[in-house]
Amino acid sequence: MIFASWVHSEQQKIIEFYQAELKAVMDAQGKRRLPLTDDQRRLLAVKGKSLGRKVLMEMTTIVTPDTLLRWHRQLVAKKWDYSERRKAVGRPRIRQVIVDLTLRFAKENPTWGYDRIQGALANVG
Repeated sequence: MIFASWVHSEQQKIIEFYQAELKAVMDAQGKRRLPLTDDQRRLLAVKGKSLGRKVLMEMTTIVTPDTLLRWHRQLVAKKWDYSERRKAVGRPRIRQVIVDLTLRFAKENPTWGYDRIQGALANVG
């Protein structure tokens, strides 16, 4: 038990050192934003989510806890959006033959509306 409390106190000292070091870097950086890669954001989001908002509020971080948790929400949303399964976006394209016939009917018959042209295309096909 004495050993466990000693290890805990040593870990707490290391954490306090890293927080002071981070604070010094942030003060030197000023108000400028740090350029983080997507992998760095992902790592921070996962680690931050595991700590929770309450702990993050007590710590010194390079971004706000809200930002870390937003990154995590976006990461989870991206995982479950099934974008890799989608093949095409939007409606399928109309075949060029149909487009050409429609334009030909419209040019040859200027008094026809779209209903009449649609009916004529149905009779052709």
